[in-house]
Amino acid sequence: MNDLKALCSEIEAVARKAAEFIVKESTVFNISSAELKGLNNFVTYVDKGSEKMLIENLAPLIPEAGFIAEEGTSVKKGKKYNWVIDPLDGTTNFLHGVRPYAISIGLMEDNDVIAGVVHEVGGNETFSAWKNGGAWLNGKRIHVSGTEKLSDSLIATGFPYNLFDRLAPYMSLLTYLVKHSHGVRRLGSASIDLAYVAAGRFDLFFEYDLKHWDIAAGMLLVKEAGGKFSDFSGNTENLTGDETLASNALVYPEVLGIIGKFMKGI
Repeated sequence: MNDLKALCSEIEAVARKAAEFIVKESTVFNISSAELKGLNNFVTYVDKGSEKMLIENLAPLIPEAGFIAEEGTSVKKGKKYNWVIDPLDGTTNFLHGVRPYAISIGLMEDNDVIAGVVHEVGGNETFSAWKNGGAWLNGKRIHVSGTEKLSDSLIATGFPYNLFDRLAPYMSLLTYLVKHSHGVRRLGSASIDLAYVAAGRFDLFFEYDLKHWDIAAGMLLVKEAGGKFSDFSGNTENLTGDETLASNALVYPEVLGIIGKFMKGI
């Protein structure tokens, strides 16, 4: 893949086109039309419509590429390239008319994410990154924060909505972090949390039981913005969302140790 910067611009345009559809539907959407995929796991015709638009407009960019998409609109698998798509990250927020919610698009080459775009629909912010090209917000370079200690950090997380077997240690960890940081925020969109880490708005983010489409683009954003990304044990390879820890490089060792004490091996 030669010109990843130019490709990112095309991905941004695709995301913005789908965002126009989401914005339009947000003015007429009725929560009674939502479907339930599992416990507290919702999907709407807006998710499905956005995904269909994304697939239709991404497909010509790399004809041989397949798709790993949350709603399964396409089952095509590519041998080398695959798009990893969350068409509406923050569906529950959308259901209730609460921001943020976002479109997340990552491009994988084999097992490596080489391009990623997270478009925050309500705020019209487009975060993008390509391999070895840095991380960007609406065309301006972004970097992770320079915070050195957990005690000076603003933290983002996500609460489990249907997998509660790790809830007790998670709540113990949350209690510790509330007492030893500037605060903890829960926005309801993992891709936005990761984009905000990349932009230095949050110093760190952690969550468990995410999916590949939640983290693919955000993972590249954090890395290209100078941050660290791993599971709760510090592993950095073949991450798909089961455990997610992202932060700047300075606070990462301290945070990894603390999260490990509460969550590792659970």
